Amino acid sequence: MRVALSATLAASTLLLAACGGGGGGGGAIPVVSASPASGGETASGGGGASGYPHASEPIGTVRQIYDGVLSPELAVTTYRNIDRLFPTRVIEPGGTPYPLPKAATALTQVKFTVANTSYSLDDFLARNRVSGLLILKDGKIVNETYQYGNTQATRWMSMSVAKSVTSTLIGAAVKDGHIASINDQVIKYVPRLAGSAYDGATVRDVMMMASGAKWNETYTDPASDRRQLLEAQIGQKPGSAMDLMSKLPRAAPPGSVNNYSTGETQVAGEIVYNAVKRPLAQYLSEKIWSRLGMEAQANWWLDSPDGVEIGGSGISATLRDYGRFGMFIMNDGVIDGQQVLPAGWVSEAGSPKVLNTGTPVSYGYLWWIPGGQSAADGAFYGNGIMGQQIYINRKEKVVIVVWGAQTDPRGTGTFAPGPFFDAVAMALKTPA
Repeated sequence: MRVALSATLAASTLLLAACGGGGGGGGAIPVVSASPASGGETASGGGGASGYPHASEPIGTVRQIYDGVLSPELAVTTYRNIDRLFPTRVIEPGGTPYPLPKAATALTQVKFTVANTSYSLDDFLARNRVSGLLILKDGKIVNETYQYGNTQATRWMSMSVAKSVTSTLIGAAVKDGHIASINDQVIKYVPRLAGSAYDGATVRDVMMMASGAKWNETYTDPASDRRQLLEAQIGQKPGSAMDLMSKLPRAAPPGSVNNYSTGETQVAGEIVYNAVKRPLAQYLSEKIWSRLGMEAQANWWLDSPDGVEIGGSGISATLRDYGRFGMFIMNDGVIDGQQVLPAGWVSEAGSPKVLNTGTPVSYGYLWWIPGGQSAADGAFYGNGIMGQQIYINRKEKVVIVVWGAQTDPRGTGTFAPGPFFDAVAMALKTPA
């Protein structure tokens, strides 16, 4: 499997690891490069694939991203070069790209309302620092906008949109028989977690963010669990993420409380990795990226060199390829007439869930459920900090991809995307 090491990591001292990469895998001893303490130095040059137009730009560090201290300019150049922050594995594309023709009529005017005030498409682009916007209706491009020097060749970070990709790979693994049932125990696939707070939780619980393990997701708090997981990633020591997850205390019975946790999605990634017995990037390429016809290579952060992909973050891909992934979900996980996901998986994954206490939650299987008209339409979306979204409205056959270049992990001063999504879907509504 091809692994791209960042220039900074590759220049560091090489060490031999005494164990296999990731969650319980053994096998050949990988070569591990020592990670810089800053999680990627501010630097220029290196990293990108040959010919990548942004490869020589300066970048910040991953700690700066989560602290919310990047300048607006450095945020842009960092977000389109995240493959230089950590080792990555390539997600190989296919042959002929999945066609995304331009619609006969472009969508250039959208009005949405927030707190009784009307706003325009330009307002959304400006306030949310949108660096890329793709709107598809019936698989055709009605709006494709690039800002801040981005182009069709730019790769942009997914942040937590990657969580929705990971849950989709669980669906593919169920279809392939690698995972017998989402009601299976987590420890069946990640035995490293036996005796932990995850012992007794199911795969479904994890996809609902309802394992019951205690977790603090505060991005800007250096003492939070989320930042401890980030530090484990910066350390690039095989198995360190699962070491952290195995030590979490239990806060509630499995399936009873929804608590947003990026650690939960690292567990989800380990489930896929161990179930399919190959890297997530390779499996994503085999099942979707190559078969659907993506136009460009993408990449995915690893927890250690040649290790396990970061299940909750770290995918970097082009705007149109994110749109193609949205079309794959829109089309119920079918490629060329073949069911890649189990029949009914998309409807199940993208619908609000009910905890075993009877409490409803506006969350699916690592997909968010919006409010407003989108909820009535049965729409759902993947969402990442700094303004990343993939919105899917199967009723209206609308896919929206948003790239944000925000600098505050809390989203202070930005528009929540729901009203904008509603307005776009309404503007593109198919006449009855």
